[in-house]
Amino acid sequence: MKQFSFLVFFLVYFFSNAKAIKPPVQKPFVVVLDAGHGGHDSGNRGNGLFEKTIALDIILQTGAILEKNPNIKVVYTRKKDVFIELKERGDIANKAKADLFVSVHCNAHKGNAFGTETFVLGLHANERNFNIAKKENSVILLEDNYKKNYDGFNPNSPESVIGITLMQEEYLEQSLSLASYVQKNFSRQLNRKNRGVKQAGFYVLHRTFMPSVLIETGFLTNKAEGNYLNSFKGKKQMAISISKAILDYKKSISDSYAISIPKIEKETPIKKPSSKEKKPVRNKKSTIKRVKNKVIKTSNVVDSDSVIKFKVQLAASKKFIDPLPKNFKGIPNIEMRQIGEYYKYYFGSTSIYKNAKELRQEAVRYGFKTSFIVAFKNKVPIKITNDLRK
Repeated sequence: MKQFSFLVFFLVYFFSNAKAIKPPVQKPFVVVLDAGHGGHDSGNRGNGLFEKTIALDIILQTGAILEKNPNIKVVYTRKKDVFIELKERGDIANKAKADLFVSVHCNAHKGNAFGTETFVLGLHANERNFNIAKKENSVILLEDNYKKNYDGFNPNSPESVIGITLMQEEYLEQSLSLASYVQKNFSRQLNRKNRGVKQAGFYVLHRTFMPSVLIETGFLTNKAEGNYLNSFKGKKQMAISISKAILDYKKSISDSYAISIPKIEKETPIKKPSSKEKKPVRNKKSTIKRVKNKVIKTSNVVDSDSVIKFKVQLAASKKFIDPLPKNFKGIPNIEMRQIGEYYKYYFGSTSIYKNAKELRQEAVRYGFKTSFIVAFKNKVPIKITNDLRK
């Protein structure tokens, strides 16, 4: 009888206090969707079409798909035909503490070019990339007090464009990953011509402090492609493909969205270099150890994977480069990993951020002025927070 009374007491106490027990609240994965141009800025008018309208339609449909996922919060820089300043677009993303910033545009060309390309912020690799960035950045000139708002930034100056690229380097790895998903989906799902993942100095990406991409969905100046992008079918397919890329990226990172820790993609075996490329050579200066398809430099590496490691990324290339000092301006201790389609090259390894800054300075002295510090924990890239910098 006492046991029965105790059981009744326990059940009454448990259910009376059940409401007080709250499950932990998971931070939503915040995606900021940015439709390029708007209002009195129509964007490009290839074949009489309106870039601002097509970009907005694609963004709204993309958001509608993503909003079906309860773990995703979608924020729009604009949901109607209004003019939003470039700096305000980035501020919206920063205030939302977004995990991703995705800007959608349509391309233009004097010829009959076609295909999709996705940009991340970086040094323009050629004149065409600079011209694309200049075209998008020229929106600044339509704004009031643009000289005051943009601290003397000149969209027509290559020096100004180069100067803004350093701010986003901390998120370059994640931005490249998202951009790769976008382009892969466009080519495989929609059979669009893949013009690749590229780097250029877009001011709207410079203003954001999270992984960010700018998608050129196609060329309005190409009549066939312009008609496709302006059609209901084309906009819907683009939205589905972009939203899938975002979901693919989300799945590739840790559930700890509060700190946005991305996982390294499953690494594929190192491809055998072509006859024109030199095979890795073992020598005293560069000892390479292959472990389960990963290429790891054995010297100057902290042993425990649980310890946060800071490295200096020198380069990322689709072309295999033998990680020897002679191929990297004489810099020693090169670590190489193949991640997806890219070969990543790192210099040094330390658990102290101050030492990592010294490593980067050394890399700069060797001529790698655009090198930057990255951090790993358990072989996974992590965001370098202020706490880690102490």
